[in-house]
Amino acid sequence: MIFASLPLAEVEGTVLAHSVRADGTTLRKGTVLTMEHIAVLSDAGISKVTVARLDREDVSEDAAAEALAHAACGTGLRTAQPTTGRCNLYAVASGLLRVDVAAIDAANAIDEALTIATPPDFSRLEEGQLAATAKVIPYAAARPALTKATTALTDALVLYPFRPMRVVLIVTRTDTLKPSVIDKGIRAVQNRLASLGSEMPEAVIVAHDEADLTKAVNTAMRARPDLLLVLAATATSDRRDVAPAALVAAGGTIERFGMPVDPGNLLVLAWMREEIPAIVLPGCARSPALNGADWVLERFAARLSVTARDIAMMGVGGLLKEMPGRPHPRELRSREKGQ
Repeated sequence: MIFASLPLAEVEGTVLAHSVRADGTTLRKGTVLTMEHIAVLSDAGISKVTVARLDREDVSEDAAAEALAHAACGTGLRTAQPTTGRCNLYAVASGLLRVDVAAIDAANAIDEALTIATPPDFSRLEEGQLAATAKVIPYAAARPALTKATTALTDALVLYPFRPMRVVLIVTRTDTLKPSVIDKGIRAVQNRLASLGSEMPEAVIVAHDEADLTKAVNTAMRARPDLLLVLAATATSDRRDVAPAALVAAGGTIERFGMPVDPGNLLVLAWMREEIPAIVLPGCARSPALNGADWVLERFAARLSVTARDIAMMGVGGLLKEMPGRPHPRELRSREKGQ
């Protein structure tokens, strides 16, 4: 591509690099100049303009951006019409976006003219939400580079839609736990499930006792739910604590106790008979605020794998509590309380 300031006699068919105001008319950058445009410029006393002239092996910015977007667009996504060298991808349903990070990095490293930006891997998107943007930086891209980039990007982005789950929710109580706290926790869990497209289950409330909880779990398993949730009256402190012990007594296997996400550290993931997943929710699940349990629930709703290794890899980005915009970090608040 040639980028230069040229006399009007040489600019027919080139791309205007900068907007020009001429006798009350604005010719916007990106305009492919015709003889009519050139006449307007000449009448305004303009003799030279800065333009881009495409070579034979160049692809226009819109066509190149569209090619990048189409290459990356996997199932669950759609592309929009390209404009000004940009082509966006959108979610066609609510779900989790999987990003092939290596493919995106490889494409972005091929040529500085070609870029594609995405949210982080496993981002939750709502229907119609922006999933990626492909942007060509200059007014054209070299075809060989574009070919390499589109090859690298093949199905780099896939949206896994949330699908309804049949969920059993068991809640344990103690004599000292206020009914209002129990009700608040149930509502928070039900609302989480509703936001993922699942029906809100009625809660089965039992005493915070291993034998009682084991009996309730065994009863729940007869219904063969897609997911079993336990909201315990007290935080889980060990694999042998009441809630995980009850899951094991009912025939389950603990996959992971604890997660590197804060809040959400004390989550327990288990597998029951017939590969039914079970989660002992952390206490923070009583609040509607984002926590590690949300990340696990989203993956199950999207029918994605959740293993001990998957949870172990959630640490980067897993510090949710000290979010930007909070007035004081916890450490400072703790010091203030101690004064």
